[in-house]
Amino acid sequence: MQNATRKQTNPGTTDLEILQELNQGFIRAVRMSDVAWFDQNLAEDFLNSNADGTLVERAAFLRQIAPPCPVSDFGVEDVRIRVLGDTAIAHGRTTYTKPDGQAAAGRYTDVWVRQGGRWVCVSGDVTRG
Repeated sequence: MQNATRKQTNPGTTDLEILQELNQGFIRAVRMSDVAWFDQNLAEDFLNSNADGTLVERAAFLRQIAPPCPVSDFGVEDVRIRVLGDTAIAHGRTTYTKPDGQAAAGRYTDVWVRQGGRWVCVSGDVTRG
């Protein structure tokens, strides 16, 4: 995260580059159960729509991220980030292997806003195939 924080203050870095790095950080943090990364990069009023249809607030999201990731080979492809002023929307396709060895995929949409001079994630939405 410290690198992402530094980049957010680097005048030579574009918003798209910052958001690409944050998106990669988000995926890495899911893979590594990195609650500290999420704690630093989620807005205080963050909400997540889980694949099972539940909606969780920030604290519950941090609790559900804390245990080891139950899937392996967790990766991302087809990432599209749209910067709309002080708001950005990131879409991506996740790929992973389920605990039973079966290959699977899903999609996510994250909404980022610029608050206090830095980008924070305010909303996430996850689907699984």
